[in-house]
Amino acid sequence: MSQLSREEIFKKYEQGESFKDLDLSGIDLSYESFKGADFSGANLSDAHLQNANLEGANFADAQMKSIFLFGANLAGACLDRANIAEGNLQDTNLEKTSFKEANLFHAKLFGVQGENANFEKADLATGRLKRSNLKNANFQGANLSNAHLERSDLRNANLNNANLSGAFMKPAQLDNATMEGANTNDLVI
Repeated sequence: MSQLSREEIFKKYEQGESFKDLDLSGIDLSYESFKGADFSGANLSDAHLQNANLEGANFADAQMKSIFLFGANLAGACLDRANIAEGNLQDTNLEKTSFKEANLFHAKLFGVQGENANFEKADLATGRLKRSNLKNANFQGANLSNAHLERSDLRNANLNNANLSGAFMKPAQLDNATMEGANTNDLVI
């Protein structure tokens, strides 16, 4: 459980202080703004940040297992190498957000706005990405095995060398998407 109260967290943010490597597990910061904040390496497991403004925030290497980010604004945020397994990112703004090498195993990403997002080498196995805007997204080398991408817009997406085995993409928009070297065993399109 978080070692800091909500009031202490707001004060740190107002003073421009970092949340790097802090234990913020289980904290509820829903509907608040932490635009550009540094949460790198922090423990945010089971935290609630519903509809929070996290634009441009840094979550690199953060522990975010089972986090609740429903409706949050993560545009331009960095979540590289973050553990977001089983997290709920439904209806979030992920435009130009980076998830390089992040663990998004079995995460819920229904209806996200992820245009130009970077999922390079991310683990999205069994992820739920239905009805998502993923135009121009980069999934190069990502694990999308058994992921659900029905009714998603993947136009111009880079799926090169991705593991798409058992993924379900019917129907999805795949105009100009590339899949060179991808594992497409049992892919449903």
